[in-house]
Amino acid sequence: MSLYITLAIVLAVIVTLVMIFNTLVSLRNRHQNAFAQIEVQLKRRYDLIPNLVETAKGYLKHEKETLEAVIAARNQAMAGLNAAKADLANADAIGALAGAESALAGALGKLNVVVEAYPELQANQNMMQLSEELTATENRVAFARQGFNDAVMAYNEYKQKFPAVLFAGLFGHGKDATLLQFADSAAIAEAPNVSF
Repeated sequence: MSLYITLAIVLAVIVTLVMIFNTLVSLRNRHQNAFAQIEVQLKRRYDLIPNLVETAKGYLKHEKETLEAVIAARNQAMAGLNAAKADLANADAIGALAGAESALAGALGKLNVVVEAYPELQANQNMMQLSEELTATENRVAFARQGFNDAVMAYNEYKQKFPAVLFAGLFGHGKDATLLQFADSAAIAEAPNVSF
């Protein structure tokens, strides 16, 4: 009889460990997939920016510094995205991406101010279409970031609960995932205003 009780306890422990392991893997994969969704939207945005700058170049000949700042911020954000993608568990890489995205939003905001001084550029069909696509992409980025942060919270929360907290480190889930937060809390609340 005691043998059956011992076997039942061992079986219950094994089933619990398997369930904890599988849940940790599932939650980690979910937050990695959520980051992939952010990556898709950010790459779309990064691809739109050079077209936007090229369209504006003809009108903004005297604003070369502003255009160069937008491209430089875009390139820095792309580098931050690639670094974060390479090591999603690295909190510094996620922080660098957030900082680069904030800088890009600032550069786009400055471009918006400059463009407002050129009514003929605002009326340009290509510029209007690009700005609409950029605004839609900004909304998709915000939505994807929300999904990523929700997935990170679920992963971290599960790892910190009993009994998973006892085994997470053993299963290779010792480090918490990092939320994608921007330095300026206003940047989280709303996408940059990019209306040309």
